[in-house]
Amino acid sequence: MNGKTECHACAVCGKSFSNKNLIPADAIREVVSQEILHDYPNWSVQDYICHADLTKYRIQYVQSLLKSEKGEVTDLEYEVINSMQQHELITKNVETELDQNWSFGERLADKIATFGGSWAFLICFAVFLAIWIIVNTVVMVSRPADPYPFILLNLILSCLAAIQAPVIMMSQNRQEAKDRLRSQNDYQINLKAELEIRHLHEKLDHLLSHQWDRLAQIQEIQIDLLAEMSKKH
Repeated sequence: MNGKTECHACAVCGKSFSNKNLIPADAIREVVSQEILHDYPNWSVQDYICHADLTKYRIQYVQSLLKSEKGEVTDLEYEVINSMQQHELITKNVETELDQNWSFGERLADKIATFGGSWAFLICFAVFLAIWIIVNTVVMVSRPADPYPFILLNLILSCLAAIQAPVIMMSQNRQEAKDRLRSQNDYQINLKAELEIRHLHEKLDHLLSHQWDRLAQIQEIQIDLLAEMSKKH
């Protein structure tokens, strides 16, 4: 019996075919052989497979690739969300944190400075000066408590200015501390966002490169199928 009429059994379906209708195992792509080996553990390089079963396993491999691509996209989204959930939020309320750390005197200085820089303070102070001048020039003409040029008033104003300056400085120091904490918080938020975006880009690059490899494998299988179809015709 010559080589053209020699027959072998297909390792998948078990039917006997002539050599021209069989493909040896060592001529099949490794990825397709792995699919066959999964269903038939006894599959080896000495075995043969018919065209129909080989086409079935090629299609099965392509379908498994397409399904895995969908699964990988879902896993990628889940991994990104999970990685973000595992980290504590960097964003925090700076005002609340500072209010818990400042002493009563520092908070009082802040309120005094806020009132001293408002229109309410200017109006009240103008009313106080007007009443002081009127009382010492009109009401108490014979025996004024602070006769012109209002030396006592000048002393009060000087003391007020001397006290007001350090109070304002304390308030400014506290405001600078708030601004410094805000800038640190903004830096941490920006850094976390940058790292998360970079991490996401790396995963997308990895996914795209992986997809290119799989598309190349699918294309190779398509070329094999087209070559076999052209031989039949």
